[in-house]
Amino acid sequence: MAAQFSGVLMLTDLDDFITPSQACVKPVKLEKKPGKSVSKIQIEDDGSYFQIDQDGGKQKLEKAKITLNDCLACSGCVTSAESVLIALQSHEELFKVLRDNKLASATDQVVVVVSVSPQSRASLAARFGMSSSETGRRLTSFLKGLGVHHVFDTGFSRTFSLLESQQEFLERFQRREQDKTALPMLTSSCPGWICYAEKTHGEFILPYISTARSPQQMMGSLVKDYFAGAQGLNPRQIFHVAVMPCYDKKLEASRPDFYLEETETREVDLVITSGEVLTMLEQEKVILNEVEAAPLDELFSNVKGNELLSHAGGGSGGYLHHVFTHTAKHLFGEEVKELTYKTLKNKDFQEVTLERDGEVLLRFAAAYGFRNIQNLVQKLKRGKSQYHFVEVMACPSGSLNGGGQLKALPDQSSKELLQQVDQLYRAEMPSVPEDDARVKELYQTWLQSAGEERARGLLRTQYHGVEKMSSGLTAKW
Repeated sequence: MAAQFSGVLMLTDLDDFITPSQACVKPVKLEKKPGKSVSKIQIEDDGSYFQIDQDGGKQKLEKAKITLNDCLACSGCVTSAESVLIALQSHEELFKVLRDNKLASATDQVVVVVSVSPQSRASLAARFGMSSSETGRRLTSFLKGLGVHHVFDTGFSRTFSLLESQQEFLERFQRREQDKTALPMLTSSCPGWICYAEKTHGEFILPYISTARSPQQMMGSLVKDYFAGAQGLNPRQIFHVAVMPCYDKKLEASRPDFYLEETETREVDLVITSGEVLTMLEQEKVILNEVEAAPLDELFSNVKGNELLSHAGGGSGGYLHHVFTHTAKHLFGEEVKELTYKTLKNKDFQEVTLERDGEVLLRFAAAYGFRNIQNLVQKLKRGKSQYHFVEVMACPSGSLNGGGQLKALPDQSSKELLQQVDQLYRAEMPSVPEDDARVKELYQTWLQSAGEERARGLLRTQYHGVEKMSSGLTAKW
């Protein structure tokens, strides 16, 4: 499979889309019998493993149970979260929690909160022939009918991510002469890219990566800190689910950095993909566009009237767009109304510049897919990167094309589906992060009262280089 990609990717044995080309280092449990030696392991077309003894004996092997620690510690796969057996990171766990809630006493029930990403909403909208906002209203109705208490929109928490990214870039730009790792600032909202950076390039690349939390983990802070406090709940009394376009988001939620030691709970307890939501609908025999719409939960939803809002700048969150326009205005007094993207080597590597009197003031880029990520990292290592900021995504075409999105129907090509999802996503009215009055209010109340150090922990994160080992399974994160 690696032969489809560049020579560099073939050498590093990486795939360019969420699926591993390397076999997991812990695939099966071998059963050594006295007096017999194993000559080889045979893998059948259906994925079954067989142990072949030297005397020709053949025995089917049980697949090994791979824990999340095994996966995170392994240096083999990079963005292969969808192939890892993460027992509690599935929609079945959500069904279980909802069933247990119905049987529990009022004091033992948990408050179930589901946060839905705009990309997942657009993917479901394409399948059921609705607008993204209408999909949000009907999905809210479906989930609440199952027993979910609150449904929020991570477009709201993304406003915090964008504002923090803007602020961090200004800080880095102003110290660029003293700190050679201040620029380029590389975005951090894609966990596949972060996992790769930590395991493959470690301490060299990590200083360049933005410390702003992703929208998923910003919502984790909002739900398990602000919302829990406002409701008079211990964070452990809330079960927080995120609906995301990417399987790697399951790994992001499971990072120790997002575990609350004091209350022994994760900020995001469970991540399910857009495709898993479709599976839930099918299991419940529900057709989403036939569900009666419900009002959107406005506490943590980016709404105007009854319509959900988005952010300008494309389907991966608009980081390049908003950091560029904000910096152009605040550092150079330039009001940039529309960005002009220049495609370079391929459609997934684009550049935006701000020029004045022939001088380039800002040079930003978007690099999607591991082809472009590899080239970006190699230029950084050779000291040849000219960029101030790069929006990095592991998936070709970005988040709208995440591995957890709905797949094309038999009469539709993947390209046609992606175009449809993109149109639905962009059809939402854009909002400007700096103009969000409710977010400003939370900065002034919730975050100021938390104190500077704690507020930083609620808004920012950190990264950890992973040393390669001959057997990574003993490492603990």
